[in-house]
Amino acid sequence: MRRSSFLLTLIPLPAAFALQTADDDRIYDEVRIKLVRDSDVKGGTFTVEVKDGVVTIKGVVEKEKARVKAEKLAKKVKGVKSVVNQLQIRPVR
Repeated sequence: MRRSSFLLTLIPLPAAFALQTADDDRIYDEVRIKLVRDSDVKGGTFTVEVKDGVVTIKGVVEKEKARVKAEKLAKKVKGVKSVVNQLQIRPVR
């Protein structure tokens, strides 16, 4: 009997992992779309990573306004728990 209950508790873990991965994939797609479509942010070079609902944005933008806006856009996506903004500002020469 103990073996059965132990095995039953392990079964939901892969399902929960699959759901989290699917949710992270959806968040990734939505954040990328928002960044590409926004006129203040468009033109920057971005890398977006999502793990357990935490979005990390890396790359380069031209202005502080774009850096702040990118973070705000990412935070608006459903399921985002927090945003780590690692964008650097490099003005066009």
